[in-house]
Amino acid sequence: MPKSIKDILIEMKNMSELMVDLAYSALLFNSKDAAEEVIKLENKVNRLNYEIKKESLLAARTVEDAEKLTALLEVGEAAETIADSAKDIADLVLKGMKPHPVFKMVMEESDEVIMRVKISEGSELIDKSLGELLLATRTGMTVIAIRRNESWIYGPDKNTMISAGDALIVKGNETGGSLLTQLASGETKLEDLEYEEFTED
Repeated sequence: MPKSIKDILIEMKNMSELMVDLAYSALLFNSKDAAEEVIKLENKVNRLNYEIKKESLLAARTVEDAEKLTALLEVGEAAETIADSAKDIADLVLKGMKPHPVFKMVMEESDEVIMRVKISEGSELIDKSLGELLLATRTGMTVIAIRRNESWIYGPDKNTMISAGDALIVKGNETGGSLLTQLASGETKLEDLEYEEFTED
């Protein structure tokens, strides 16, 4: 069954957002695997943008319809532009360019940080799903990728399980990063956290 223009735009938005996070983490941690995933996602975004154009042509019945759909097409083009920019960052990694120390300083001092957190034996996070853990609510940190042995899980969802030895690539703030690091090491338990600290108003 063909996807609606709305569904395609939602997928493009989520995919381009993931691409930006992965591209920055690829550069920060010099990960060619993550950079290659960005390239794959960019190809998918390009295909989705083509689908939007095709569905728009099929949906337009009048001049008024065409005018309304033009705004959606522009959003699709903007999402593809974001994806192309993320690909440009990923290309730097694939070309073997190491991040300048200033880049790491900028990332560390920005409002939103990207960091890697290793799950140790004894951590309460092991064998629980991201949906169960509600890490974004408890710590303010969002998991954007998981390195498990030699493989990667990109854009994990609520059903993704955490295993011992996993390396989580997360984004959020420094305070949340510190809390998550303590949880990952087993130093802190979930029940010890101030549950309301990072909930949205």
